[in-house]
Amino acid sequence: MKPTALGDRVLGKADAPVTIVEYASMTCPHCAAFHAETWPALKTQYIDTGKARFIFREFPLDPLAAAASMLARCAPEDKYYDMIDLFFDHQREWAYTDKPLDALQNMAKQAGFTQMSFEACLTNQKLLDGINAEKDQALSKFGVNSTPTFFVNGQKLVGEQTIESMGKAITDAAAKASK
Repeated sequence: MKPTALGDRVLGKADAPVTIVEYASMTCPHCAAFHAETWPALKTQYIDTGKARFIFREFPLDPLAAAASMLARCAPEDKYYDMIDLFFDHQREWAYTDKPLDALQNMAKQAGFTQMSFEACLTNQKLLDGINAEKDQALSKFGVNSTPTFFVNGQKLVGEQTIESMGKAITDAAAKASK
């Protein structure tokens, strides 16, 4: 599960016994539901306590999802997960409108982007290529073909997960890691 050249943005302690990798699309309603319903408990109970660390990897299903992923990557590194949360929390307000780029731009401005930095980010071909390489690796090497897809110490979980299913996977992975 090595990262591509794009690199990973990791939440949690480096020495956590369990690593959770999520592949998600910013326009995926199931991904947004996971981040609304399961993510807060997962973060509080497992990531903030050092039981697991979390890696979000981009798997855009359309150009609009790629644009949102690019904007999150262009934000300061310590604001990356804040941007992911912002885009998922307000997905209906930007992903399903007549002018989605205007809505994304308004959200990005709230996060400190200027018109110039917004445009520079969305025209950064190297960044787009990196995000696409991450998606290609997930498809070809890890068998990801839908979002969200999670790997908990390598165990694949497909689809929106509850805190109970994530907790079981983390507990099982931690038990295997301690052997």
